Amino acid sequence: MIAVVGAGLMGAATAWQLARRGHEVALIEAYDIAHKHGSSHGSSRIFRRAYADPFYVRLTGQAHEQWRELEDDASTPLLRTTGGLDMGEDRDPKALAAVLDAAGVPHELLGPEAALERWPYIRVTGPVLHHPDAGVVDADETVGACVRRAIEHGAEAIIGARVTGIDVRGGERVLLHTDDGREVVADTVVIAAGAWLPELELPVALPPLQVTQQQVFHFRQRDPSVKWPTLVWDGALHLYGLPSGSDGGSLPAVKVAEHDRGTPTTARTRDGIVDPSSRTRVSGFVRDRLPGLEPAPVAEATCLYTTTPDEDFVLDRHGPFVIASPCSGHGAKFAPLIGAMAADLATGRTEPHPRFRLHRTA
Repeated sequence: MIAVVGAGLMGAATAWQLARRGHEVALIEAYDIAHKHGSSHGSSRIFRRAYADPFYVRLTGQAHEQWRELEDDASTPLLRTTGGLDMGEDRDPKALAAVLDAAGVPHELLGPEAALERWPYIRVTGPVLHHPDAGVVDADETVGACVRRAIEHGAEAIIGARVTGIDVRGGERVLLHTDDGREVVADTVVIAAGAWLPELELPVALPPLQVTQQQVFHFRQRDPSVKWPTLVWDGALHLYGLPSGSDGGSLPAVKVAEHDRGTPTTARTRDGIVDPSSRTRVSGFVRDRLPGLEPAPVAEATCLYTTTPDEDFVLDRHGPFVIASPCSGHGAKFAPLIGAMAADLATGRTEPHPRFRLHRTA
C-alpha cells in the first residue's frame, strides 16, 4: 500500500496517478479538501511555457499533455488557454524567444508599438514575448478533481487527520500515526506536505527550505469584455498577473502579485495578514502599467511559498519515502506531471532526476 501525505495539488495529483494505475492508495489530509491554509488554493494559477531554462520548457510540454489527460479522466475543464506575455526592463524576451524557438514552442516577439496596438490596456515600453499556449489553471477545481477521481479509482481518502508520528519498521514498512488515533501501515509513503514539510520529523535529511507568506491582489477590469493574457514582468518589481477567476469576485478581474519579497514564516505560525507595503507597490504598478484595471484591489489573500536555494524542485526517493516539494512559486503548472513522476518513484519505475534530488551538487 502507498500512503500519500498531503492533498494539495501535488499530493492529490499523485494519489490520482497511483489510483488510476490500480495501486492501493491512502491519501491523508490534515484539513478539508481545497483548504486555504497552504499553497494550493484559489481559482487562478499561471500555466506558461516561457522559461529561460530549456529543462523546464520541456517539462511544461509534458505537463500540458498531463493536464489534458486529467481533464479527460475527470470530465472537468481545468486549464484555460489565454496566451501569455513576458516583458519588463530586466526580462529578456529575445533570449526567451530563442529558447522557445529551439524547443519548437509557438511564440511571437513584438516591439512596443505592435504590442501596445494589440494590448492597449497594458502600458508597454519595451519588447514583448507572446506565447499563445499560456493559460490559467483552477487550483481548487484541480485538487477536487484529483481527489474525486482517485477515490473513484479505488483510493481511500482520510480527511481531517494530521500525521503526528512516522515510524519505520524493519527498514521497510512505515507506520503513520494521526491525531485522531488512526494508524496507517504503508510500504511506501509519498510526503507532499508543502510548507509543512520542514516541520515534519522524517528519517530523511532535507535540503534548506524557506517558507514565506506571499500576498495576491485582484483588480477589477475597466472593460469586462477584454480577455486578458497572463503576464510576467521583471524590472524594479518582479510581478505576475493573470485572470482572477472566482477569487476576484463576480465581475472580471485580474490577479497581480509580487513573486518575491515574501515574509519568512512557517506553516504553523503564519499570520495571514496581507503586507500593506506589498499592496502599495502592486497597486502603484497597476496604476502605472496596467491602465485597463482599476488601481484599487477588490480582493486580496495570502498563501505560502516553499523555496529551495536554486528554485529547482525536490522530487526524490529515500528508502520507503518519496519526498515531493515541487515548489519555489512556480510548481503549480506541473501538478499532474509531478503526480506522474512521484507515482513512478513510489512504484520503482524510474530513478529521480538529478536536478530534483534531495541533495544535489552544482
